[in-house]
Amino acid sequence: MHAPNRATLWGRILADELAAGGLEAVCIAPGSRSTPLTVAFAEHDDIDVYSHLDERSAAYFALGRARRTGEPTALICTSGTAAANFHPAVLEANQARVPMLVLTADRPPELRDSGANQTVDQVKLYGDAVRWAAELPVPEADERTVRSLRTTAARALSETVGVEPGPVHLNCPFRKPLEPLEVPDAVPDSFGETLAGRGREGAFVETVRGNRTLEDDRAAEIASALEAAERPLVVAGPADPTAAQTLEAESVVSVAERLGAPILADPLSGLRFGPHVRHADGLPAVFGGYDTYINHIDEPDVVLRFGASPTSKPLRHALRDAAARQFVVDPAGAWREATFTATDLVAATPESVISGILESLESDSVSDTVWLEQIAEAERRHWDLAADACERGSLEADPFEGAVLRDVFAHAPDPATIFVSNSMPIRDADRFGQPRASELTVLANRGASGIDGIESTALGAGSAADEPLVLVTGDLAFYHDANGLLAVDRCDVDATIVLLDNDGGGIFHKLPIAQFEPPFTDQFKTPHGIEFEPLSEAYGLEFARVRPHEFSGAYRDSLERSGTQVLSVSFDSEESHRRREDLAERTRDAIR
Repeated sequence: MHAPNRATLWGRILADELAAGGLEAVCIAPGSRSTPLTVAFAEHDDIDVYSHLDERSAAYFALGRARRTGEPTALICTSGTAAANFHPAVLEANQARVPMLVLTADRPPELRDSGANQTVDQVKLYGDAVRWAAELPVPEADERTVRSLRTTAARALSETVGVEPGPVHLNCPFRKPLEPLEVPDAVPDSFGETLAGRGREGAFVETVRGNRTLEDDRAAEIASALEAAERPLVVAGPADPTAAQTLEAESVVSVAERLGAPILADPLSGLRFGPHVRHADGLPAVFGGYDTYINHIDEPDVVLRFGASPTSKPLRHALRDAAARQFVVDPAGAWREATFTATDLVAATPESVISGILESLESDSVSDTVWLEQIAEAERRHWDLAADACERGSLEADPFEGAVLRDVFAHAPDPATIFVSNSMPIRDADRFGQPRASELTVLANRGASGIDGIESTALGAGSAADEPLVLVTGDLAFYHDANGLLAVDRCDVDATIVLLDNDGGGIFHKLPIAQFEPPFTDQFKTPHGIEFEPLSEAYGLEFARVRPHEFSGAYRDSLERSGTQVLSVSFDSEESHRRREDLAERTRDAIR
């Protein structure tokens, strides 16, 4: 490989090696020290480049793209605080097991701890939030050093999708010149003929990974416990994004059908939406209304759990309080059950657990469907009462946030990607997103559950799929990541943005602090009075103030149009909380 200088050589080898290993996309924020990386990746034919003006938005965009694809997206930035601005997204990627490769350019060792401009300690900057971290050697046209570089690049990419996927950090020091300027004899012409210089066909090192599979006798034990249960239950929490950890919906439904077990599917599980949501006999296979009724039905006696902790607090508490044997399946063997009441940790892939159970079940069909019918009746009552609440909430005189979430899911195209912000939107998505036989991919940042980076993550997810993108966000989250809206134009991503504007932190009305005034309004709800129309116009977005009773029509109209529209719907957050409480009480009374 010919290169005019050593820094350019380093950048080209990294780009080539990562592309050979399967990397398809990179997000780049501008900077000087990262010039060798930026130039190399920008010139590479096999890598899509997404340019961002600030590092925090770039990192969340990469997070969203990786979450949607299940494959790593790379990040590039210059030295100094630029690298620190990646940190929030790295934390989310760590918690949510999203593959990401972070490449931070740095000053060479001799300039560190010297007062040199734009120099901070970047070695192991992200602590234990990354699966692996390494500092690359300073560029040299040395065969052994370059073989080490290629091996490290291949290893880093592989680590992002290991048994427990997540972010990996490579710190990349460069000496000047950083641009592709000719430096005589820096890289001998003969270097391209060496193994280090030319590389190998494909990745320099191919990593072959195995998955944790469940042994037959363990599968038989779980199957026996489920078969002996009077009230077996399957709970699917938020899904991990990589293929090795994804649930196959049809297989899970097959297990549930043979057991007579309901599947309580979080909206982020990958199971709540799709053609599998009903059994052949017409009974629901997948249930989504449990948030209002789970504490008012009989307890399960055996529970099979997949994914991360459910969004629904009532469901988490019901599982905590149930005197049941609970099998928590986690392919990484990690503990993601914060109430500490599960009885069995199954360290195996979901696929191997499900297939092992199916092979071990003795009966082909369940004879007693009383348990399933009980939950089906509670589910029916929930959706009837929710529809009534939402219909009333669609009236001009009685607005209700839940009605908007109901319509978002009910009228979303098939297929579509729906990204939901944290705080109240994801909770209303759980409560009002009724299962339907459509291919809806529902995503959210539920690893660390922050409201930062929401627009950027959603647009990153939208960049990875050729289908409509819907973002549902609260006003504080929308304001928090306003910089991310620049990606609509720079990265060519269109969306329908549903902005729920209740002038502050409406979720805090759920907490006991709401009874204390002051400081509740000024320090917790924090009304801001921001007009979002000028902000939207600054990024070239169409903006419309939509009254609640007009939302359904405006939403469907936006989905049929090109470009990005912001549909802003205003609510009184306290009144919406009272309506949610009323729905829960009415459902409880109906079940009793």
